[in-house]
Amino acid sequence: MKIRWIALFYAILILAAGAWLFRRIDQREVFEIDMLALNTKAAEISAKLDAGVDPELLESEYDCAIVLLSDRSYGSENNYYIREGYSVFDYRNEREVLGKIAFPARAEEYVSRERSEKQLLILVFAAALLFGLLLLAIVWYLFVRPFRELKSFAEHVSKGNLDVPLRMQKHNYFGAFTESFDRMREELKKSSERENQANRAKKELVAELSHDIKTPVATIQATCEVMEMKYRDEDIREKVSVIRAKASSVEHLIDNMFKATLDELEELKVETTEETSLILRDMLSELRFYGEVKLLGEVPECLVYADKLRLEQVIDNIAGNSFKYAGTTLEVSFSLDAGDGKGEAAESGALHVLFKDRGPGVPEEEIPLITSKFYRGSQTTGKDGSGLGLYLASVFMDRMGGGLEVRNREGGGLVVEIVLKKV
Repeated sequence: MKIRWIALFYAILILAAGAWLFRRIDQREVFEIDMLALNTKAAEISAKLDAGVDPELLESEYDCAIVLLSDRSYGSENNYYIREGYSVFDYRNEREVLGKIAFPARAEEYVSRERSEKQLLILVFAAALLFGLLLLAIVWYLFVRPFRELKSFAEHVSKGNLDVPLRMQKHNYFGAFTESFDRMREELKKSSERENQANRAKKELVAELSHDIKTPVATIQATCEVMEMKYRDEDIREKVSVIRAKASSVEHLIDNMFKATLDELEELKVETTEETSLILRDMLSELRFYGEVKLLGEVPECLVYADKLRLEQVIDNIAGNSFKYAGTTLEVSFSLDAGDGKGEAAESGALHVLFKDRGPGVPEEEIPLITSKFYRGSQTTGKDGSGLGLYLASVFMDRMGGGLEVRNREGGGLVVEIVLKKV
């Protein structure tokens, strides 16, 4: 039974008992009961008067007034006692009244006494009610509340929420008990964090490897295309075709594995360091395996913030998409700004790298969506892909402190611009 129901039951019980006793006092015929006692005293006094006992002695003994019929002041004194509300009894023999016996016991004194008894009863029961409720409050505070907190704590733990601590009160009976439970929570949290870190590290490794393998696979496919065009020997062409088909299967498997891993992994780790911009030369030179790349100018020499591995993935994704969907020569140009633009990358200047093709471009309404996760444009119909290339490229560039922008090229084609923040 919950403590509040116990408190309510106790309060109702005390109030009911108090009301019953109050009613009993109210219904008690106090005056009549006391008049019976006075009648008894009056009979005793009458017997002693008949025996000749001095009335003055009896007045002193019984705290009363005795007025005999033979007294000259009988009438006036009798009227006085009646007027003042005394309890007056007859002193008589078998034939006639011989006098009056008056007791100073007024009816209002009994009413006052009854009122006092009722007030005392109210005070006693109010004290009993407050004491009982205080006792229940102490029991709840010392014993019930710790268990309620333990129940709530256990619910959080069962749901895997290990960030809610169990409040410890070292001065109550359960202080050490709750402290042990909270230490258990902390150990469970540490263990869960270690497990999550280990799982995340595995997923990051799988995601990184699956994405990195795509570059040599793409190289194999490109080499196979060149060999199919160069060699006319049917045996060689057949073997190259098999290699190309297997490479395509591997690429599909890698895409599926990478997609499944990325669904659980919010983002890949990016570690930005200071790098020379000349690393772009080697990255761009390797794009020849995808198709024809034309550099419009030299790479400006400067220091930029970049993650070399992620930057290489960004360039591979952009070039791969261009050759897959546009199939034209990829033009690459460079520009530097002095830091007078807007945005974080422009605060200290930035290196802009623009990749331009002569393909059909992208419908304008799809431009804002093209870097979204798993989004594939309308021009990708019938071509393999996961919709992750430009999404990852945009994420990587943002985390390197730069950015990525996609727009259509005047006269036809697509422009993908990456921005590297200068040191």
